[in-house]
Amino acid sequence: MTPSDTRSRAIGMPTTTTAARPARVRIQSVDVVRGLIMLIMALDHTREYFTSPAISPTDLTHASAALFLTRWITHFCAPVFFLLTGTGAFLSLRRKSRSELSRFLFTRGLWLIFLEIVVTRCLGWQFNFDYRLTMLFVLWALGWSMIVLAVLVHLPTRMVVAFGVLLIVAHNLFDSVNAASFGALAPVWMILHVPGVLVSTPRFTIFEAYPLIPWIGVTAVGYGLGEVYRWESVRRREFLLKLGVVLTSAFLLLRYLNVYGDPQRWAPQRSVGFTVLSFLNTTKYPPSLLFLLMTLGPAILFLWAVDGHTPRWLRPALTVGKVPMFYYVCHIPLIHGLAIAVCYARYGQTYWMFQSPTLDRFPITTPPGWDYGLPVVYLVWAIVLLIMYPVCRWYAALKSRRTDWWLSYL
Repeated sequence: MTPSDTRSRAIGMPTTTTAARPARVRIQSVDVVRGLIMLIMALDHTREYFTSPAISPTDLTHASAALFLTRWITHFCAPVFFLLTGTGAFLSLRRKSRSELSRFLFTRGLWLIFLEIVVTRCLGWQFNFDYRLTMLFVLWALGWSMIVLAVLVHLPTRMVVAFGVLLIVAHNLFDSVNAASFGALAPVWMILHVPGVLVSTPRFTIFEAYPLIPWIGVTAVGYGLGEVYRWESVRRREFLLKLGVVLTSAFLLLRYLNVYGDPQRWAPQRSVGFTVLSFLNTTKYPPSLLFLLMTLGPAILFLWAVDGHTPRWLRPALTVGKVPMFYYVCHIPLIHGLAIAVCYARYGQTYWMFQSPTLDRFPITTPPGWDYGLPVVYLVWAIVLLIMYPVCRWYAALKSRRTDWWLSYL
C-alpha cells in the first residue's frame, strides 16, 4: 500500500488498488436535513388521514393556530426535497460522467412518475385500482424535474443555476394567466403552472397538484448548490450562512411590502398572533417566490448549522436521509394501514378506507364523525416514526453493503 493509499484509507476514501472510480461519498449534513424533512413529512400525511377534510389548515377564518402551524412546518418538506435532489445529482458527478448522470436522471425520472401513478396511488394513498381519482403529487413533479435536469446537466453549472433562479423569481408574473385562455392546450398550462383538474369524465378524474415550472427551478438551483460541497469547509460554511441570511431576509422584506412574489397577500387579522400567521401563509400550489424564500432560506441556514457536525438527536434523521425514497414509498401505506386499524376498532368495518375519495375528501372517504384532532395525529405520527426508523436502518445498511443497480432507484 502506498502512502497515498494510507491517507485515503484514513479519511474513508477508496484506495487506488481497490477501486477503478471513486466510491460514493455521502455528505452527512445533506443527509441529515433531507432525513429531517422526511420525518416531518409524515406528520402532514398523518394529519390528512386522521383529521376532517372539512377545515383547511391554512384557512385562518376557521383553523386553529396549532392546526395551521402543524401544516406550516411541513411546508419545508417539498422545497428542500427538490433542492437536495438537485444537489445529490451534482454530487453524483464524482463517480459518473455527465452522460451517465443524464441517463440515470432520465430513467429515474420515468421511474418516479410510474411510482406516483401506480405504486403510491394504488398501494399507498387509496388501496384500490379503480382510478376514479388520480392525484399527481410530489413524485410526478420530481420525476419531470429529473428528466429536465437530465438535459440541463450538459450545460455549464452557472447556466443551470441562472435558469433555475429565473423560473423561481419570474413565474409569479404569470399568476393572472388563466388556463382557459389556452383553449385545447389548457392542460399543458396547468401542468406547467396552474394546479387543477387535467381530465374529468364520468369514469375518472386526474388532478395535478404540483405544477412543474417552479419545482424544476428549485431542482436546478439545488444542482448548482452541489458545487458548494466541493469547496473547503470554511468557505462553504461562510457561503451557506450568507445565502441563508439573504434568502430569509428577502422573504421578510418582500412579504412585508406585499407587492410581488405571492398571489395571496397578508392582512391584519383578529389578533397579533393570527396576523403573524397571515404573514406566513404563502402559496404552495404552485410554490410562489415567497413560499420558496420562506422555506429554502431557513433550510440552507440549517445546512450551515449541521455542516461538519451531526448532533446525537439528529442521528435518526441521518439514517432516514440515506434512504429517502424508500421511506417515502413505505410510510404512506403504513399511515393508511393504521387508519384502517383505527377505523375497524371504532366502527367494526373499514370499507370507507378502500373507496376512491372525491377531490374535497382526499386521501380517503371518511366515515361519519372521523376527526381525531391534533393530539391523536401527533401520537400516530410518533408510532409511524418508531416503526419506520428500524426499517430504514435495515435498508440503509443493505445499500451500504451492496452495489446492485436497482438500489439507486429506491
